[in-house]
Amino acid sequence: MTGLMRRFRPYMRGEGLVLTGGMTALIAATAMKLLEPWPLKFVVDSVLRVEQPTDAATVIALCAAALIAITAARALFQFLATTVFSLVGGRILTRVRAALFDHVQRLSADFHEKSRAGDITLRLVGDVGMLKDTAVTATLPLLGNILVLTGMIGVMLWLDWRLALVALVPLPLLWWATRRVSARIGQASRAQRKREGAIAATAGEALSGMRAIQALGLEGSVNRMFAGANDRSLTDGVRAGRLSAALERMVDAMVGIATAAILWFGAHAVISGRLTPGEMLVFLTYLKNTFRPVREYAKYSGRLAKAAAAGDRVFDLLDQVPTVRDRPGAVAAPAFQGTVRFHDVGFAYGGGAPVLSGLDLTIPADQRVAVTGPSGIGKSTLLTLLLRLRDPVTGSITIDGTDIGAVTLASLRGQISFVAQEPLLFSTTIAENIALGAGDVTRTRIEEAARLADAHGFIAALPQGYDTLVAERGANFSAGQRQRLAIARAALRPAPLLLLDEPTAGLDSTSEDAVARAIDALSQGRTTLMVTHNLSLAARMDRIILLSDGQLAEDGTHDTLLAQGGRYAAMWRLQQGRGVRDAAAG
Repeated sequence: MTGLMRRFRPYMRGEGLVLTGGMTALIAATAMKLLEPWPLKFVVDSVLRVEQPTDAATVIALCAAALIAITAARALFQFLATTVFSLVGGRILTRVRAALFDHVQRLSADFHEKSRAGDITLRLVGDVGMLKDTAVTATLPLLGNILVLTGMIGVMLWLDWRLALVALVPLPLLWWATRRVSARIGQASRAQRKREGAIAATAGEALSGMRAIQALGLEGSVNRMFAGANDRSLTDGVRAGRLSAALERMVDAMVGIATAAILWFGAHAVISGRLTPGEMLVFLTYLKNTFRPVREYAKYSGRLAKAAAAGDRVFDLLDQVPTVRDRPGAVAAPAFQGTVRFHDVGFAYGGGAPVLSGLDLTIPADQRVAVTGPSGIGKSTLLTLLLRLRDPVTGSITIDGTDIGAVTLASLRGQISFVAQEPLLFSTTIAENIALGAGDVTRTRIEEAARLADAHGFIAALPQGYDTLVAERGANFSAGQRQRLAIARAALRPAPLLLLDEPTAGLDSTSEDAVARAIDALSQGRTTLMVTHNLSLAARMDRIILLSDGQLAEDGTHDTLLAQGGRYAAMWRLQQGRGVRDAAAG
């Protein structure tokens, strides 16, 4: 836990004054806790004796009033301490969550391809939330109890050091047992938290693919996968709970032994006159509270171990280093005109077979280029490399003669519009989805972008128009409508380069025509690189490139490539023949 606390220090800047106030309130609450048994001591020593004082009623009244005042003051100071630490803990962990989310967005594509989204979500939401909850419900009470322990030991030593030593004999044994059992609880809790990450990942995958699961009748198989992970998490949780319960019972036994020892030796001290009955009462009261930090640690050990495991998972994610990041000395990119060049570019995924090998390609500014070819040949890889989601293994990529590796990622990607095969839509309004990433734009500009994307018609027909809420993943719109919303978003971005990855995949002919018209309008005056298997869409571009074996196999206009009678011409005849058969069948 100490190492974990050190990791939080950078996020605690600016909280020093508030933390000082919280600690002051906690120390004051501790002082009140130390004073609580003393009014009763005075009553026992001054009033409850053979010869009662003439002012006994006054002493009792004053002691009762003092007890009420002390209790009220302790409650007030404890309230202030809890409130302050809750506020500070919330602020710190809000910063941690924000930093974690920002960091996750900056991690490279290879990390996200190996990770499970549900597990990352659990770290962002569940693990940080657990840290926040534990900071207030477990860590703060333990800190207060440690202060109480320190104060009470001091007072007990002052009252009677010999009796205090008798009371404190079990503490070293308890400390050793606590450390030993806590390590085992921590192992079980880390394993359980890892299992819970797997559960979240499995649930996330199932929920995102529910339509396919139901269509294929896979509910039983998916249930078994989920149940297996769930049962393993239960086993780890039971193990941690059993260890925590055993530690609590050990503490209770030690407290009982220490109390009996104090009763025995304390009674003899009172009989011998070395200790007053009231002081023995203070000793017994303090003894009960002296072991509270150990008892509370035993009580909260499982929760603290889970919090430590959650913290480890959070900082493990923060420690991940992006493989693609700004290079030392990277500068902001100049305003691009849009001439793109791939020079002797080679690339392979994960050390496998080369996808691109010695690729040379130059695209003049404002030229619209379609890239086609068989699946898995490296078409989308061109877009990935140009966006610097990955870096080429060999060669270089330049825009207007500037190596894209020499400029910052933000300044590079800020000058590129990208339309993915699966549009990215968030659960907010249509207007906010279109304006995402464009800064502060007016409704007029949003509508102009929608018109350009041929989306204004279906948006205006909705009861709430541009204020209509988009369902998760855009489920309340057709695939073609979602794609046109993505194109409208790209239209708002004043970028000289436009990249499109299979923009008409899976669309019917009507939606395909609408998207194609939108692409025509969007690509005017922009350097455009579009990956597509749809040769009718490719034919609308200024230039068509066919990739094969990681290199350019054919390059030219649609008419030129047809005239050459090569692979592109064969693919075109095949697609056109299929289209005629489909139309006849329809």
